[in-house]
Amino acid sequence: MKKLCLLAVILFTAVTVQAQDVVKFAPLDASPVDISYFPNKAVKFKKTDNPSPSIKVTYARPSVKGRVIFGDLIKYGEVWRVGANENTEIKFYKPATINGVAVPAGTYSLFAIPEKDKWTIIINKELDLWGGYAYDESKDLVRVSVPVKPVSTTIEALSIAFTTQGAVTNLVIGWDKTTVELPITIK
Repeated sequence: MKKLCLLAVILFTAVTVQAQDVVKFAPLDASPVDISYFPNKAVKFKKTDNPSPSIKVTYARPSVKGRVIFGDLIKYGEVWRVGANENTEIKFYKPATINGVAVPAGTYSLFAIPEKDKWTIIINKELDLWGGYAYDESKDLVRVSVPVKPVSTTIEALSIAFTTQGAVTNLVIGWDKTTVELPITIK
């Protein structure tokens, strides 16, 4: 009986190992997905604070890798998904106002049209797109022109963060030697 149980365990183990060998996992993506929150969930909160997020941005983070980014890889005057792979999504947990436009709580796509001195930042109602190829301007909720703020140190991987100025939350996008800020007021 012991030999029969041992044989069953060996066969089960062999089948399990073989099944695991069949699975082909994808390699690490060259532009890994990241999430930025406002307020930043990594900040230590006091028990009296409300750490619930107001905004979440999910995006893929391509790297410069010695390339010319704006004006070459990302063409001036063309819609860009603000990242790589699937389009970037921005979720508002609370209603917000951007450039005088009311933005209801919900999830949207984030696009941009980069230019040398300014970008048009776009909040679009269409979701689950790959890149900007199926971008539909008729689904835009907000379009805002924001100035480019050059930086002296290269930002290797596309980065998104938030800053605050009084009651205004700035969505900051930085990559290569360029940053832009989108002012948002959370209600």
